[in-house]
Amino acid sequence: MIIVTGAAGFIGSAYIWKLNEMGINDILAVDKLRTEEKWLNLRKRDYADWCDRDELFAWLENEENASKVTAVLHMGAISATTEKDGDLLMKNNYEYSKKLWDFCADRNIVYVYASSAATYGGGEQGYSDEGTPEELKKLMPLNKYGYSKKFFDDWAFKQEKAPKQWIGAKFFNVYGPQEYHKGRMASMVFHTFNQFNENGGVKLFKSHKEGYRDGEQLRDFIYIKDVVDMLYFCMFNEVPSGVYNIGTGEARSFHDLSMETMKNASENFELKTEEVIEFVPMPEDLRGRYQYFTQASMRKLREAGYTKEFCSLEDGVADYVKYLKKEDSYL
Repeated sequence: MIIVTGAAGFIGSAYIWKLNEMGINDILAVDKLRTEEKWLNLRKRDYADWCDRDELFAWLENEENASKVTAVLHMGAISATTEKDGDLLMKNNYEYSKKLWDFCADRNIVYVYASSAATYGGGEQGYSDEGTPEELKKLMPLNKYGYSKKFFDDWAFKQEKAPKQWIGAKFFNVYGPQEYHKGRMASMVFHTFNQFNENGGVKLFKSHKEGYRDGEQLRDFIYIKDVVDMLYFCMFNEVPSGVYNIGTGEARSFHDLSMETMKNASENFELKTEEVIEFVPMPEDLRGRYQYFTQASMRKLREAGYTKEFCSLEDGVADYVKYLKKEDSYL
């Protein structure tokens, strides 16, 4: 049995889709549904059982249950980069992750968990996942969310007792189906598609950093189908333990992302920037904690044996918009 935490969330539910596509349904889905609409992410999925995230460790105390588990994909976390409650972040993103680590170490099973590109901070030290634990420890996140993720990465490297294989997945800017419940934290593809359909255009942040024009902030955008392919590879192959970037190795601008989205959302392929994009000031709570450039180094995962080509921004956006145009826009 594979445990997937954050099972109703963006990446967790997409990974269950991937497992189902590979003929796997012996899955324990772990999450909290609350009042959000993320339950829709699981409506088509096939899994063996459900467990509330607060009840998981009680479930694991039952030996009959625990003995079934062969791997854990831990995606359950607070993922909002704007979260201000540091104690809440440490409880959810650090302490909970440690408990799952201990379980996987005791059982000698595979543990794949969500780290984040936010651990790299402003990128002053680059975006390489190949550094030593001491080098990675020097990274300076720009927000509490990034810090909570980095703190666990640092802790993991120090442990003498470890899972059979452990992978910290440093996600860059993921977009695609299943993110609809994320609100403000959903990708710019999702927001652009909706703004364009409602208003005929999109709002992008002005630049507040020298050297970057408005809308030309650069990110490594990666399509969700590539993400789950990489996670599946890490879980089912003998990948050396450690942290791994989950990106494409190519930085693109929010301007490019938005224009591609609008072109695919419209029959008009002659859209002009000045007609469809309005540049607006960045919210005060993001300034000073905003990454203007991210680009994953993907050599480490390639050297571990991952050979599949990454989806281009153009192809990824085109595929995603096809989902957004459907009445049922889920995987």
